[in-house]
Amino acid sequence: MHKYNLIYRLRSIPCALRLAPFALCLLLASCTGNIKDTESVHTFIEQMVTKHQFDEAELDDLFETVEIKQDILKRISSPSEGLPWYKYRKIFLTEARIDAGVQFWRDNAPALAAAEKQYGVPAEIIVAIIGVETLFGKNTGNHRVIDALSTLGFAYPPRSKFFLGELESFLLLCRDEHINPADPVGSYAGAMGLPQFMPSSFRAYAVDFDNDNRRDIWHDNSDVIASVANYFAKHHWQTGQAIAVPVTAKYKNYEPVLNNNLKPDLRVAELESLNLITSRQLPLDSKVKLLSFEQQEQGKELWAALDNFYVITRYNHSPLYAMAVYQLSLSILNKKGSFP
Repeated sequence: MHKYNLIYRLRSIPCALRLAPFALCLLLASCTGNIKDTESVHTFIEQMVTKHQFDEAELDDLFETVEIKQDILKRISSPSEGLPWYKYRKIFLTEARIDAGVQFWRDNAPALAAAEKQYGVPAEIIVAIIGVETLFGKNTGNHRVIDALSTLGFAYPPRSKFFLGELESFLLLCRDEHINPADPVGSYAGAMGLPQFMPSSFRAYAVDFDNDNRRDIWHDNSDVIASVANYFAKHHWQTGQAIAVPVTAKYKNYEPVLNNNLKPDLRVAELESLNLITSRQLPLDSKVKLLSFEQQEQGKELWAALDNFYVITRYNHSPLYAMAVYQLSLSILNKKGSFP
């Protein structure tokens, strides 16, 4: 078995069994002490040994130096997706990010063209995803992935199950890819590399596009580009189809059809019956999702989002995120023009 030299330290309190889960989480993050031998960590180690044949002694060493990060617990409670659209948009639709997107496209044009041809996903969407996620590699995060996933898996009860699953996937990918788990850094939620893949997404969708026997989403732009394209293709991107179109409303009788479900659920004919007019004609059998975005002065901005918009939300389950990606992609495409 591959030896990891696993180095971690988990911090906690000796006992707080009667505290509410979230209170326990906060107290856990603010106190010191080793929790390697607590029930939750011991159970996780046992599962990794039994299910995946990890070495128990190595995992014991691993969890000796993992750190529970209080700043991660704070950030997970206030994601930027909680902002209104007019504020959220300003984070990503900047001239600097658009210019950086044009340059990234210029620098990686052959890989983008090859990925678009193979996977059917437009180059501008691939570029925009990388731009929104990490500003083309400038902001990939500064938390050790093992610390982030352990913090949220062991010290954040509301989503413990999800992050323990990601911790499991992370250790598996490190074994598969011959990576020391102490090395990768990423976001406060454990997302990695230029495309900010969670470990389970890495295992399912990361691609070795240059055939060097490594799926490197940290340093190899061709692997990054193809991995993003593959992610969208596997989530049923429809090549050549629209993403979203603006909608104007004569009345407010559309409000009952607004809801939190992102999957397209209205026929174009139903939009017309609500006196909603799309900015471009759509096939009558199209299904759309009516979305409302808050503007600072102009009130609500309405959009009809199609299946490809829904695919973007599979990357991040937020309509704000998907709209930022879409609008950034258009801005980059428009400014790029044609290469000399």
